[in-house]
Amino acid sequence: MNRIMLVGRLTRDPEIRTMSSGSSVANFSIAVNRPFKNKEGIIEADFINIVCYRSVENIGKYCFKGSLVGIEGRLQTRSYDAQDGSKRYVSEVVADSVEFLGSKKDHQESQSSSFVDIPSATPIDTPSFEDGIDVSTEDPFKDFGSEVALSDDDLPF
Repeated sequence: MNRIMLVGRLTRDPEIRTMSSGSSVANFSIAVNRPFKNKEGIIEADFINIVCYRSVENIGKYCFKGSLVGIEGRLQTRSYDAQDGSKRYVSEVVADSVEFLGSKKDHQESQSSSFVDIPSATPIDTPSFEDGIDVSTEDPFKDFGSEVALSDDDLPF
């Protein structure tokens, strides 16, 4: 069984793209706090890439950097050949449902919370490199070392 449930805050505004097939995809990452403190007493966070192929317009409309969201989906690992010829691996969560846990009012002082439900029984067509679909290949963590330690003061929200 491959199921993941996460609650975290968006680290940037969602990137909405239209694929060559005409369907849309939302890419974003969330910061999820670990349930313990490190040796220095700081709660660290994991930064997890999220991909969503359904209800993309609602994600673009209601999710912003700092928004609190609940994600349910599956873990997916894929690889690609980088421009320098090296093989790169990417792990990401393919979202089946996204729940907006904070309201738009929290971000813009005007709207109330919203919910998007994508039934997991509905198959999701995941694009692949073999299909000739342009999927982002840039590693968002390429400039980081092997470990990243952040305090609450380091986060932009």
